[in-house]
Amino acid sequence: MNPAAAPGSASRLDRIRESLLAIGPGEWPALTWSFMYHFSLLCGYYIIRPLRDEMGIAGGVEKLQWMFSGTFVVMLAAVPLFGWAARRFAPRRLLVYVYLFFIGNLLLFFALFRSGIAPAGIARAFFIWASVYNLFIVSVFWSFMADIFTSARAARLFGIIAAGGTAGALAGPALAAALVMPFGPPVLLLFSAGFLAVAVLCIRRLASWKDQEKAMPDARHAGTRESASAPENERAIGGGVLAGIRLVFSSPYLAGICAFMLLFTTLSTFLYFQQAHIVRAYLDDPSRRMAFFAGMDFAVNALTLAVQVFLTGRIVGRFGIGISLAAVPALLTAGFAFLGAMPALGTIVAVQVVRRAGDYALTRPGREMLYVVLGREEKYKAKNFIDTVVYRGGDALSAWAYAAMGGLGLSVAGTAFAAMPLAALWAWIAWRLGLRQETLAAAEKGTHGGR
Repeated sequence: MNPAAAPGSASRLDRIRESLLAIGPGEWPALTWSFMYHFSLLCGYYIIRPLRDEMGIAGGVEKLQWMFSGTFVVMLAAVPLFGWAARRFAPRRLLVYVYLFFIGNLLLFFALFRSGIAPAGIARAFFIWASVYNLFIVSVFWSFMADIFTSARAARLFGIIAAGGTAGALAGPALAAALVMPFGPPVLLLFSAGFLAVAVLCIRRLASWKDQEKAMPDARHAGTRESASAPENERAIGGGVLAGIRLVFSSPYLAGICAFMLLFTTLSTFLYFQQAHIVRAYLDDPSRRMAFFAGMDFAVNALTLAVQVFLTGRIVGRFGIGISLAAVPALLTAGFAFLGAMPALGTIVAVQVVRRAGDYALTRPGREMLYVVLGREEKYKAKNFIDTVVYRGGDALSAWAYAAMGGLGLSVAGTAFAAMPLAALWAWIAWRLGLRQETLAAAEKGTHGGR
């Protein structure tokens, strides 16, 4: 065997992978660590999600509405605390401290569950904590991604990075099912803490990659945010503790993202309630319903992974962020029309599979790309406020709105037709936001030398 052939073969393999997945030279380390980071977060969360759902029941089903209200109140209290921390620490340190804090929380709940003290109270506290925890850890993850990648890289890589979360969401429940019987529910918390520790390692590796990128004299990085000075990247974000709220209400762009998020949560909630009514009408056996939901989840995750890995980056690169963001709302407008005309089980399956897979594969990565062109306060503080308070507030408002429409006598078909103009408005806002993002990205590129 010719020894010289090995490097050439490796080079050809790299070129094939880069062509197939649209990965640029030098991006594999950052992509690998980002994928593992997202995988670890979602796998760790989905390991304890069954425990959270069980605690919702153990805390009293009749108390669920109060637990949801408690979650929203805790979100409101957490935003200024996060703002205070962002004033004091640089982003890479901030994320490490946030995850170490949550690791400590997981260990504390492990001790409390094992102690047997006030089980109902601990159950309610854990349900609220987990509902806050899952939004915070993912929000700061995407803030970090928006901070270390440029717009061009985000367009190509965010779909694959999002696939890491999808893979984690598949692996987490499987691990939970395998671990809970031999070890008991509290031990799931320890495994979840272990995955958060892996996320901390990934942050450190990504920070090292970013530092190496800045140190490279290569012309590929000249005049881009890759060449930002080290002191700037090591500085705390600064600003006031409530700066995220102020920024949202003073920026039309961020206000547009808020409107985008509210419409997203509203229409997702409408579909969830419509799904519940239709499934209950068609399937009266609990086991058949569970099998139905499991099959739908499998279809969503399989389709999502395929699109995220092979198509998301190419779709965004070919059509731009505006059309990519507007695609799912536009399809959902048609979906509500079909659901209104034929509110059947097959219709809700088709609409939900397309909507959820499209959300994970296109809407979520595209939504995170909107923040890449903003400053650090917007990326961390304003984004955190939108991803937590606005998100949970939208959930609560849309649930009450759906109940009100039901009280007015609207059927599943009637609410579907009522949702159509909201979906069309969502598509228009998404398209406008995407165009604005591309304008800001082009201006930023021109400011840095037109490279």
